[in-house]
Amino acid sequence: MQNTKLLLTSLTLVGLLALAGCSFPGVYKIDIQQGNVVTQDMIDQLRPGMTRRQVRFIMGNPLLQDTFHTNRWDYLYSLQPGGGKRQQERMSIFFNDSDQLVSLSGDFMPGVSRDQEILGGSGDTTVSPAQQPGQQPAQPEKPAKPGSLEDSIQKEIDTIETTPVPTPAPLDTSPQ
Repeated sequence: MQNTKLLLTSLTLVGLLALAGCSFPGVYKIDIQQGNVVTQDMIDQLRPGMTRRQVRFIMGNPLLQDTFHTNRWDYLYSLQPGGGKRQQERMSIFFNDSDQLVSLSGDFMPGVSRDQEILGGSGDTTVSPAQQPGQQPAQPEKPAKPGSLEDSIQKEIDTIETTPVPTPAPLDTSPQ
């Protein structure tokens, strides 16, 4: 009797300790963001010869300004999705002695988006409506079945009357 009580107590204690070290499924874990958010659009706006003030206006304050390397600004950004792997991006901006932008280094490059870098190809994102060779022609939309939800929604949309927006009369600017 005494042994079974002791065994049951010790198994319960070991089970609770093991359970405390586990994460429960379905428990929300927050995303952790740190540093400066740097986008490709920001990098594309940078031009050689820009002053520090112009770069600060576009990029924001640098995360690191090294005392020993005064001509270098570092921008770091990390994101760790809840329970996921940490992703980190880095960007270093270099100035010359007359405080003008000289070069960039890091995960972003001017004019090349990350998608283009991964997928390859040109930066041309224009889409022409003309049919490309080897493509199937677009099929016309089929009408909704009578009495269906789509049909009732379409009827409601077709019966909507537009109301013109009143425009105010211009102010009289003639001197009196």
